[in-house]
Amino acid sequence: MNHIRATRRGTSANPPCRFDTRRPEPFTDGWQGEDDLPPAKTVVTVDATHSIITRNDSPDVPFDRSINPYRGCEHGCVYCFARPSHAYLGLSPGLDFETRLFAKPDAPRLLEAELRHPRYRCAPIAIGTNTDPYQPIERERRVMRGILEVLSAFRHPVTITTKSALVLRDIDILAPMAAQGLAAVSVSVTTLDRDLSRILEPRASVPAMRLEAIRRLNAAGIPTACMVAPVIPFVTDHEFEAIIAAAKQAGATAASYILLRLPFEVKELFEAWLSEHMPQRKERVLDALRRMRGGKLYDATRGLRYTGTGAEAEVLAQRFRLALKRQGLENRRLHLDATLFRPPPRPGEQLSLPLL
Repeated sequence: MNHIRATRRGTSANPPCRFDTRRPEPFTDGWQGEDDLPPAKTVVTVDATHSIITRNDSPDVPFDRSINPYRGCEHGCVYCFARPSHAYLGLSPGLDFETRLFAKPDAPRLLEAELRHPRYRCAPIAIGTNTDPYQPIERERRVMRGILEVLSAFRHPVTITTKSALVLRDIDILAPMAAQGLAAVSVSVTTLDRDLSRILEPRASVPAMRLEAIRRLNAAGIPTACMVAPVIPFVTDHEFEAIIAAAKQAGATAASYILLRLPFEVKELFEAWLSEHMPQRKERVLDALRRMRGGKLYDATRGLRYTGTGAEAEVLAQRFRLALKRQGLENRRLHLDATLFRPPPRPGEQLSLPLL
């Protein structure tokens, strides 16, 4: 794998995407040292997409439409199951995924056009299901905020998943929407250990800030769940109950969990991360994953990919149920109202009169 000097990145590896027939090999000529490697800078390109709502019909996904304001994610979570999507752009799921980002500035305009289509039928839109809508570049780009402004104007329900406290910036939009049953948020908490979080998800909000986000969102009347994700055997699984308890104390109204997923190139990236940060634990972690994934490091079988199979996976599920019961939480989808949807009049457009 090619390597680049990476400061506060999830990985320094940049393996070729699985569709690339070329396989570059590293070569040292004796002149260049590790400190001379090019720095990993973030480059943002405009994504000239022509549509913004993505559809899916997967039976184990609790939504049929989603929006991704960005491709790639600067949070740099080494375990991110979305990394392989960068291969479709001809880029590496490794460091490219964290540093070569694509923003969709036309997303609000495209969304409005799609919502105004006569054949559009309203159902909750999920945001944050692939890459995080509140990753660091959102502070400047504000694509997510523009999307929320459109959804609010149309009274359209939305669910948001994030691991960033930047979501608090948009309370002024989300709180009025939540009061109408139109908005809910899930905050992902992987670990309560700040040092572990720094190497697992280097540019995401620290755990304390995520719990504070849950507290403030809940105080603003926005239904907020905690997603314990991913659960990593022998790395974070011992914190399972503590995370749920901390989320409850912060005001979470529900909780869920996802077992670590390692599709395609994520396997080798995660193995390399273990070799670097937890070499003595590496084989123990990987063996546990194989036992919970039918002998493989990943099993994409629908209905099983989120929780795994086998005795250890069942023990994890039992621990989750007991933790929920102990904290008085539920594992449920937050209900949203799709009956209020109505396209607002365009500027200068005459309002229709009610029929007598």
